[in-house]
Amino acid sequence: MKKPLIFITNDDGVNSLGIKTLIDVAERFGRVIVVAPETSQSGMSHAVTMYNPLYLRTVRKSENVTVYAVSGTPVDCVKMGYDYIFAGERPALNLSGINHGSNSAVSVLYSGTMAAAIEASFYGAPSVGFSLTDHSPDADFEASALFAEKVISDVLRANVKEPLCLNINIPEGRPEDIKGHRVCRQNKGYWKEEFFCRKDPRGKDYFWLTGDFYNSEPDARDTDEWALAHGYISVVPIQVDMTNYRQIDTMKDILG
Repeated sequence: MKKPLIFITNDDGVNSLGIKTLIDVAERFGRVIVVAPETSQSGMSHAVTMYNPLYLRTVRKSENVTVYAVSGTPVDCVKMGYDYIFAGERPALNLSGINHGSNSAVSVLYSGTMAAAIEASFYGAPSVGFSLTDHSPDADFEASALFAEKVISDVLRANVKEPLCLNINIPEGRPEDIKGHRVCRQNKGYWKEEFFCRKDPRGKDYFWLTGDFYNSEPDARDTDEWALAHGYISVVPIQVDMTNYRQIDTMKDILG
């Protein structure tokens, strides 16, 4: 029997430790095609390249794994994979990550990792984005790899028919530190940015952006932020439909 095709991408770039970890896990389950950004594209969300050419480079090929690099965004990589590289064969599973840094709560909107997972889900196969709450380039991905192995196995075995996209965040720590996983909802909150103004050697102002996340429901126990803060892996099923259904009738009343 032909092994299933698994598609992998990310936003940290083709050379990141996180994607190498995910490739090592995924190739135990099938043939792997990787299409990832040439360089880091963190925070690019669902951006696509429209006014510059894209360059495609073959990084390596082996019996089970083929790796390509694209000079574009994570969503560019997904489109390149599905609409050019796969040549008609559709993956059984889409994977994005493992991201260096959390993509919980509202960060899912900014994340290139999750935008790639969402874009890939449009093509029909289940999609999973993995993130570790550790930004370090040499972060310990052992716990993430173990859970990724479980998720890949379970999702492939389930043969899910309806659209599925998961946002999975793993807390920093050794495998023995992880208390388990929780299927939960996205935490409500927002990022408050701060701009630091400095001067370059020629006296011209430049800015560094930083910020803090503000949790709007710190006492809620059914959210991804609560799970991560208490040592659990968070699993959030996400969807693209942003309609606020509760306000449809209200708007009908207001607008007549």
